[in-house]
Amino acid sequence: MKYIPLIWLGMWRKPVRTALILLQVAVAFALFGVLQGMKTGVDQVVANLPADLLYVVPSLDSASPLPVAYAERLRSIPGVKAVTFVNALNGIYQRPSQQVLVIGLEKNTMWQTLFFPDFVTILPKDFQTLQHTRTGALITPYAAKKYGWRVGDRVPITSTALQNGGSAAWVLDIVGIARPRVKISTNIFANYDYLDAVRPVNKGTVVQFFVVVADPRQATAVSARIDRTFANSPSATRTQPISVLVEQAVRQIGNLNFVIRSVVSAVLVALMFSIATLMMQTVRERTPELAVLKTLGFSDFAVFQLVVVEALIVCLAGALIGLGLATGVFPIAARLLPGLSMPGVVLVFGLIGAVLISLISVSLPASRAARLQVVVALARR
Repeated sequence: MKYIPLIWLGMWRKPVRTALILLQVAVAFALFGVLQGMKTGVDQVVANLPADLLYVVPSLDSASPLPVAYAERLRSIPGVKAVTFVNALNGIYQRPSQQVLVIGLEKNTMWQTLFFPDFVTILPKDFQTLQHTRTGALITPYAAKKYGWRVGDRVPITSTALQNGGSAAWVLDIVGIARPRVKISTNIFANYDYLDAVRPVNKGTVVQFFVVVADPRQATAVSARIDRTFANSPSATRTQPISVLVEQAVRQIGNLNFVIRSVVSAVLVALMFSIATLMMQTVRERTPELAVLKTLGFSDFAVFQLVVVEALIVCLAGALIGLGLATGVFPIAARLLPGLSMPGVVLVFGLIGAVLISLISVSLPASRAARLQVVVALARR
């Protein structure tokens, strides 16, 4: 502790240089935190998805939507615990730039008990009001703020899907609030029965089913069983566990592991050489001062420690700043991917990496300072 003032003065002997090192370290670890944090966070989100939930949509060879009557056949398939479905209506509110998605829900309690707790928070009274109001709708807080909607308002949604009478305006009565995990969602939740009754085409069809299996370990087997059941039907199905579906979507982005590791490795190696160069220059400039310390009785190891601790403090401070900035990005990213947060393991490995980089970078300059000969150093002054 008694050497702290000496270390502090040594660090800020050249304030501009120290600030530049701090900035370099902060930027490098902010990039590390964002890239590695995103990858690890996405992996955790995928791993936390319900293993017993299947996603049933029309097969790639079938362009037609699925008949709602499939629900009863799905419930009769061995291994299936529960079934529900949704339908969607794309529309706009007042202007083409204000797009909304109306999601039609089946009238049952399955949404409230099985799905909504993980994806959307809805008060039981609002959900009951929705199911008892034919033209009822639940809106998100983001949509309410963006469009100025309130409970009790009647909202006209214009869609290219016309109603029976040819009208493009679908009027919905706002009866409550739905709070989805996606903070920027403008989705509207409505009753499937109402949306289906007033449309002239594709009546009695849905865009997707959700199936809950009794045994999560049999999810893949049940998925294959469902597709075999409807293989020869006019509307064949494609069934996957929702976790597999999300994982495949992530893979379509590319080989994230390779890209992230390549970028992070290049940045950290460049940072290592940069710190080593700056520390060599620092030791060279401070040669007379280090020689005086040795004259006053500092051992070679003590001088070595002083240089190493200076580099450690600067690298750890920069890493903390960078990882802090990276952590601040995640609340924004979580608006798009519910459940995404900065994994603690990334922060831990980031700090460990900062220590290793500083030790490797400063090893040569510190060794040079430790081997410094007093007579030679003072003679060059």
